[in-house]
Amino acid sequence: MSRDSGLGTRDSANEPRYLRHRLFHEQLDVYRVSKHLAIDLFVETRAFPRSEQFGLTSQIRRAATSIPANIAEGAARRSKKEFIQFLGNARGSAAELRVLLEIAGETAIMPTARCQGHLEVVDRVCLMLSGLIRRNRAPESRVPSPESRP
Repeated sequence: MSRDSGLGTRDSANEPRYLRHRLFHEQLDVYRVSKHLAIDLFVETRAFPRSEQFGLTSQIRRAATSIPANIAEGAARRSKKEFIQFLGNARGSAAELRVLLEIAGETAIMPTARCQGHLEVVDRVCLMLSGLIRRNRAPESRVPSPESRP
């Protein structure tokens, strides 16, 4: 199993000028993957029973959207310590989302195959977050943090 740092690669020389000024969190693969997961789950939960609108549906949506939101908020902070704290919050939300998806799958609210696919993405996001946290905790981190931005 390979470890992912959560950073994407970009060739800014070939990008239009307006794309070169993306916010820091938008450059992180873990942000993009988790945001896509949140959108997918928002659509997926539309098919949930109406009786779950204020239960599992709401909890899944909240936990899923919390992941990219915490990444963005942490990236907007100016200290590495705060960035790592918010990445930890995002990882906690991912763990919560995993449990909620397991419940949705085991109660047949969500089809097993789709549930399994979402769980695999959650696991990938957790690995990416752990890698990004680990790299930012390293004494001489090569991974950009909010402090290294202009």
